[in-house]
Amino acid sequence: MFAYEVKGIRVRYADTDQMGYVYYGNYARYYEIGRVEALRSVGFSYREMEETGVMMPVYENRSRYIKPARYDDELTIKVLMQKLPGTRVVFEYEIRNQNDVLLNVGETTLVFQRMDNAKLCIAPAKLLEKLNPYFQIL
Repeated sequence: MFAYEVKGIRVRYADTDQMGYVYYGNYARYYEIGRVEALRSVGFSYREMEETGVMMPVYENRSRYIKPARYDDELTIKVLMQKLPGTRVVFEYEIRNQNDVLLNVGETTLVFQRMDNAKLCIAPAKLLEKLNPYFQIL
């Protein structure tokens, strides 16, 4: 299993709604921040992947809102990957505030797709190489 935490994501005023809570649509952005930084932590870059002609569109996005995040909260986004990617990759998320209160859990499924013909493909070898050590059976 692969796990990574992104700490110190500050909720900006523009992220909140009229009730002072983080607007629900912003959680998808927090998920993206988490997964991009998680992959970056193992030395893999979305940008470099796209330069090779492969993109990762979101296929499915799910969220469960437990407690509201509020203006000026400092969020931690925990990202988990239970299985090594194939043509799809599933990321799980936990978002907590500065008091370690669980605010949100979510999951996104992304697919690997060739940019030249829009067909699904296997995860890039470079990504699998970077993630493989986290999935080795001891």
